[in-house]
This record gives sequence, structure tokens and C-alpha cells, in this order.
Amino acid sequence: MTPGRAAGEPASPGPVGPPGPAGPAGPDRVIRTGLLARVEGEGTVRIRVRGGRVEAARLSLVEPPRFFEAFLRGRAWTEAPDITARICGICPVAYQLSAVAAMEQIGGIRVDGPAAALRRLIYCGEWLESHALHVFLLHLPDFLGYDSAVALARDRPELVRRGLALKKAGNTVMRVIGGRSVHPVNVRVGGWYRVPTRRELNTLVGPLERARDLAAGAARLAAGLDFADRAPAPAPVLVALAQPGEYPIERGRIVSSTGLDLPPADFDRHFAEEQVPWSNALHSRLLPVASGDDRRVDGRSYLVGPAARFGLNAPVLAPAARSVAAETGLGAPETNPSRSILIRCVEMVHAADEGLRIIAGYDEPDRPAQPVAPRAGVGYGVTEAPRGLLYHRYETDAAGTIVSARIVPPTAQNQRRIEEDLRGVAERFLDAPDHELAARCERAVRDYDPCISCATHFLTVQIEALP
Repeated sequence: MTPGRAAGEPASPGPVGPPGPAGPAGPDRVIRTGLLARVEGEGTVRIRVRGGRVEAARLSLVEPPRFFEAFLRGRAWTEAPDITARICGICPVAYQLSAVAAMEQIGGIRVDGPAAALRRLIYCGEWLESHALHVFLLHLPDFLGYDSAVALARDRPELVRRGLALKKAGNTVMRVIGGRSVHPVNVRVGGWYRVPTRRELNTLVGPLERARDLAAGAARLAAGLDFADRAPAPAPVLVALAQPGEYPIERGRIVSSTGLDLPPADFDRHFAEEQVPWSNALHSRLLPVASGDDRRVDGRSYLVGPAARFGLNAPVLAPAARSVAAETGLGAPETNPSRSILIRCVEMVHAADEGLRIIAGYDEPDRPAQPVAPRAGVGYGVTEAPRGLLYHRYETDAAGTIVSARIVPPTAQNQRRIEEDLRGVAERFLDAPDHELAARCERAVRDYDPCISCATHFLTVQIEALP
């Protein structure tokens, strides 16, 4: 789904200042948004205030459920990468590579060498295009006082051009390796249908070098933005992948800031999903531990995404990204959700620098894919989508037919955390007029770059008086 405001919606409020006088609805009121603007998919926010206190803060993902897990049942295991890629046009590679990792585990093979390096490289392209879209077209207008990227482009066209150039570089990487830039068609269980030549990869060097410079400039720009209106939130539990010696992208173990360190197969032992009546996406939470002596998990919400990755893996960023992080004063962990825009810029530097490293060491493999025979089994695949940890689990029968599928996208995992943050924003600015409070809540949601279309398989403002 194309990000943006639904047709006919009025513009969201402009830049907001310090809290003002109480809103017209008095101490009892409901702040309700229509469809959220500048997010991917359809959702709303509802803040209910009673007796001068925030009674509830809810993020409702109202896009209809898309039933991809049901679509996968009865299909061949070789079809999973292409079917799951259709979940999202912005991060299809994340779904493809999580799916093939699970299927390759069932098949008893491991893709390594140049074929594995190509997977990391195409994922770097996806990080570039997705982060560039969010930073320049969806998030930056909030900080510069514009209600859309179109309005920003009228006054500051050079900023939008930078974003589009970064996005184009990422799309080019995806096209050269994956066959096309949206829903690539070259990924397969066991490797690739076709591997690029060294000459083809060398055509990416110039675009990636320019992207690295543009991303570094974006980080310097982001470092100078005003984050004063977003007080640091209480530190969340961070959850991301970790891989010795490298920043996690396409593989790794699941780790947390509270001490978890587990293989993908143990995801269900520590994380649970539950349905809530106000959202079409499941809410994720950490499972409470059985032993009172073990404090690693405690039933709380948790955070996945750039802030979690950076908080847990900053020392293994690519050299250029570490340098830019130090130059811009970015330290791990970062607890202010609005500063995620700066982390995404640093991760774009990393993606470009890592892509150049992979290309410099690339040797064409002897064959594009390993043979894989169907078998009965259960497989798990976890990768780091641009928005955070993406978990796949599949069960197949002896013929390779998918018996069951489970997909846990990043936005579903972040929903509880976003709602807690919304409550904090509403409580801090409770005396602001309704339109200001609604604008602050919209901005708080956009800090997390939610992909609502992924999570369900945001905003016109309305004020509702309580009865």
C-alpha cells in the first residue's frame, strides 16, 4: 500500500508547541484520529481521558486481515518466498529471506559463501530504500513543520531529491540481484535462480558510494533536529538479532537487553501473541518466566527495530557508520523514540558501506543454488526487516506441502510498546488543546515507522465527547 493520507482527508496539524490551555472538551474527552497519515497501511489512535486522567491509549490497526498464513497452507514449500513477498511492497526481501531460511532448515541445507553474501547485499538494498522512504518522505516533515512530503518538496526540494536518490540506490541493488526492485523474483530455496556476474555487481559501486555520502549527510541533518518535545521514554526491553562480528541483517540469534540469547526455534518459548478487541493485528509480549530467580523476561512489552538493533549491536556497525554515529553524538542505547530518525540514517550508511564491502570481495559461485529435496519437518527463519525482527515458522509434510505457517512481523511486536508511548505522550501534554494532542500522538506513532499492512495478516482528527 502506498504511504500517505487517504483521499479527502484534511491536512494534519502543523508543528506543535508547548502544552496550551485545556481543550474544549474539558477534563472528560476522547481524542480520536481517523486514518493515520504518512504511515504504511490503515490505523487509528484513540486516547480516552476521564476525570483529567488518561484512562486508555489504543492503537487500532484497522486494515482488514490479509490471511497470508492461511494462503500458504497446502502450497509447495518452494512457493513460500514468492507468496510472502506480496505481504509488503516496501520490505519483500525480508519476507523472502525469512521464508527461505525456514525452508532450508527443513531441507537440512545451509546457504553460505557468495550465495549467502548476495542475500546480505540485496537486504542492504532493502534497508536503503525503506529507511530513505521513511526518513525523508514520512518522518522528516514532522520535524520541519510540513504536513506532507509534497509540501516539503515545494520549499525544500533538495531534501526530497536526496531521499529519492537514496531510495533509488536501494532499489537498484534489489533489481540487479533480485530481478526487479519490487517483489524480486530471483530468490529461491537453496540459493538463487541466477547469480549476477562480477561486472553486474560492479555497476552498483558508484550508486552505493553516493548513497553512503548522502546517508552521512542525512545523519548530520537529523542530528540537528529539535527533539525537545519528546522526552525520553522509559527504557524498553530491546529485542534484535545478534551475529558475532557483524551487524545483524539476514541471520543471527535472538537476544535482548535483559539477557535473552536463543536460537530462532525457541521464539515461542519466550514470546507470545494475543488478540485484542480494538486491533486486527495480534499484540506481542514477553512471556513471564517460571522461576522467580530468572529476570530475563517478565511479561512486558518489548521493542524491535532500528533502536533495538543499534542498542544491542552498535559496536559491530560498519566502520563508516560507526564514524557517523560518533560524529553525530549518537550513543547506545537511545531511549528517545523520535531520535530513531537518526538511527535509520546511520543504518543507511551501514547498508551502503556493507554493500560495498560485499561487492569488493565477491566471486561468482560455481552454481546458483544447492539442490533441496522436500521432507517433513518444522523450520524457523528470523531476519531483521527494516522495521525490526521478522519471525517465520513453517511445518511441511513429506511431499514438501506446507501444513502450517506462522509469521510475526515487527509492527505487531511493537504495538504494545507504541500504546505505552502514546499514553506517556498524552499524560505529558494532557492540558494541550485537542488538535495539539492529536498531532503529538500522530508523531509518536510515526516515530516507529509502523507497517500496518504487514501487521494485519494511520490521520483525520475527530473529537468525541464522552456521554
